[in-house]
Amino acid sequence: MSSTPITPQDSVYLRIILDRIAVCASYQPRFGQAQAGITLADFHTLYGADHFYTWFGLDTPHVYAAHRAAGGITSIYRQIGIGSELLLRQIIRDQLGLTATQAQWAYTITTNTGTSRTLKLDARIILADIQDDSRRQIVAAWLQHISQTLGLEPAIATAMQGVVIEIRQGYKSKDAKRQHADVANAAAAYTQGYIPVLLLLSNQFDTGVIERYTRARWHILRGNFDQDASISTYTFFREIIGYDLAVFFQRVSPQLQQTMAQVLYSLLEVPDEREATP
Repeated sequence: MSSTPITPQDSVYLRIILDRIAVCASYQPRFGQAQAGITLADFHTLYGADHFYTWFGLDTPHVYAAHRAAGGITSIYRQIGIGSELLLRQIIRDQLGLTATQAQWAYTITTNTGTSRTLKLDARIILADIQDDSRRQIVAAWLQHISQTLGLEPAIATAMQGVVIEIRQGYKSKDAKRQHADVANAAAAYTQGYIPVLLLLSNQFDTGVIERYTRARWHILRGNFDQDASISTYTFFREIIGYDLAVFFQRVSPQLQQTMAQVLYSLLEVPDEREATP
């Protein structure tokens, strides 16, 4: 565990993630009944009135705790993903001198019903928007390299003005709807002159899903420590963006672990029966 003091900038970045993780501590399971979740007292009313569940003894705080833990873990992964998106976009903005508008990408489609729908990816880097000349040249050389890696025709590679990035903490889901949408996002990105990049912060991903994204001409950055900036998310940030993301996470790991332990303890704790008493 790192003992290196965190910097004022670290504290700003750390707060972005901690604010998202903190949301998970108040998670309440829905049991198919409420959008915002139900309390232990509500659970007793719901399950206690259901003869079938009471026959099996499912109207206990342990069942409530199990549902809360299961949904809470899902919430943790979701909030880590959201926090990571916010964090990385802010780092990209700070390092490359981009405005909020420059760092985001969205486009509008017309659905089969004739209505308009706006879709977006998590970050955008346009070469012309990068303030520092030397950093722009570094990013441009990297863009040229991944164009070759993707096997783009020279004319198409020349037309690429930058990248759009989808940030994920991992990708283990087999969600076909999400995959279909991302394939469409990649096609839209190319039509606007952007190479789509799927950026993973962990090594938790489904090989089959990654293969599909690769066929759709997504460029994949993985959460490993390969020294190739076209392969590793962390090398990409260190060498191309100009910020050592891995070292940042190492410095703030004690704070992240402490907060996560508190949230997990809260989610896994079996509530006291008295909490369900009016």
